[in-house]
Amino acid sequence: MTREHQGESRGWAAARKGVWSWLRFTSLRLRLVLVFGLVALTAAVSASGIAYWLNREAVLTRTQDAVLRDFEQEMQNRAGALPEHPTQDELQHTAGQMANSSQRFGVLLAAENADGETVYGSSGGLGGFALSDVPDSLRTAVNKEQKVTSANKHAYHLYWQRMSDDGTPYLVAGTRVIGGGPTGYMLKSLEPEAKDLNSLAWSLGIATALALLGSALLAQALATTVLKPVHRLGVAARRLGEGKLDTRLRVSGTDELADLSRTFNSAAENLEKRVTDMAGREQASRRFVADMSHELRTPLTALTAVTEVLEEELEYEGEGEGGSFDPMVEPAVRLVVSETRRLNNLVENLMEVTRFDAGTARLVLDDVDVADQITACIDARAWLDAVDLDAARGIHARLDPRRLDVILANLIGNALKHGGSPVRVSVTRADDEIVIRVRDHGPGIPEDVLPHVFDRFYKASASRPRSEGSGLGLSIAMENAHIHGGGITAENSPEGGAVFVLRLPQDPSPPVDDDAGDGAHGGDGEGSAGDGSRGKDAKGRA
Repeated sequence: MTREHQGESRGWAAARKGVWSWLRFTSLRLRLVLVFGLVALTAAVSASGIAYWLNREAVLTRTQDAVLRDFEQEMQNRAGALPEHPTQDELQHTAGQMANSSQRFGVLLAAENADGETVYGSSGGLGGFALSDVPDSLRTAVNKEQKVTSANKHAYHLYWQRMSDDGTPYLVAGTRVIGGGPTGYMLKSLEPEAKDLNSLAWSLGIATALALLGSALLAQALATTVLKPVHRLGVAARRLGEGKLDTRLRVSGTDELADLSRTFNSAAENLEKRVTDMAGREQASRRFVADMSHELRTPLTALTAVTEVLEEELEYEGEGEGGSFDPMVEPAVRLVVSETRRLNNLVENLMEVTRFDAGTARLVLDDVDVADQITACIDARAWLDAVDLDAARGIHARLDPRRLDVILANLIGNALKHGGSPVRVSVTRADDEIVIRVRDHGPGIPEDVLPHVFDRFYKASASRPRSEGSGLGLSIAMENAHIHGGGITAENSPEGGAVFVLRLPQDPSPPVDDDAGDGAHGGDGEGSAGDGSRGKDAKGRA
């Protein structure tokens, strides 16, 4: 596919996505347009229906009254002039004369001749208006003789009815001549009026559609006017969520949306002040920890040198080479040596945490054989007898060897200390990742502790707040994994024991520094394990 086609495809996809997002039913804009459209449609249909009904009744009533009035007059003038027993020719002639009136309707006359037979005369001849075209109910009403009273002065009246034949509307009426005479029926086609009403209906329908379209356009314009401040508010909220705390909205007007913008600006201003204050406090706290750690390193260096001398004296005494410690003083000396080492590790860990928090920690990448690196880590701490390594040589990755040593020392040392031997370390390659699993055979990690194993200074047992570790080892291991672009997970194995899984990319792409002088802890092998166990022979003697 060419670049032009790819560009067209992306443009079409973006346009389709935009249209789809506009047409989503959850869109406030669409809902406003639909509501406006429904209101306009209801109003237009109601108005059109009422207008159509009123015009229909007016047209039909006007035509009907004119036709009935003309028919009634023709019955009185022409049918009333016929003899009492007319012939069929007379009826036929009179019906033709009546049909030529101004209203042009069909006429059917019925009467008894001199022989007592019923004869008919139609304006349309033999194939014209017939008695079968008249509804039975109308014929019955026309021929029914009513009682003459003060309120009813005539025995017979004019009756009419609307009907439809093959889709064509008709007006049919009938009456008898007052004072005796033939019975007359009239049939008038209402097709011209029906066409006029259909034209009116089409006009009203088009007007309704135009009103609906106009309401949709008006709703779109109003929705744009109303939603533009809401859209700006959403954009500002997203910018604020991205950390751009100086985001503010331009306020104009005095309506509810303007009040909302003022409220947002006030909230953003208060949030910026609070975050700035908290950032200042956090920076001061980090500076204090860093300064304190640096200040402690000088006396700790001297203390470490003294404790190393004391430790050598203790070892000589333990080997029977003669010592100078009083048996009552020896426990105190051992405690001083142990606590000094622990304090030194704590200070180094605090300095490392400070580097991570300040974002100054950098990688010094090198092409390493992962199996060789793990072997070196285990051998430096005399853990070869307690660790079962399952790692094939030849699995290479670009990693920071010193930081990888810190991670491995913490995970393996933690497994030896809190789990159970043997600790099994395996290395596999999955896609572009190196996966290192550290599994022990201990009781596992309690379920309530699992979510917190990488938290700083977290102690699984509150009743034993003091331990050899600082509570920072696993958190430092996690930070070192993150700076490589990887991570560590902890879980319990179904077969028993805890499993820590380290995943590292084979070629990480975080910020890299060629200078190893960031002071990352873990280069000497003895303290790099952080909270991990140092083993029975931590100094690594052969």
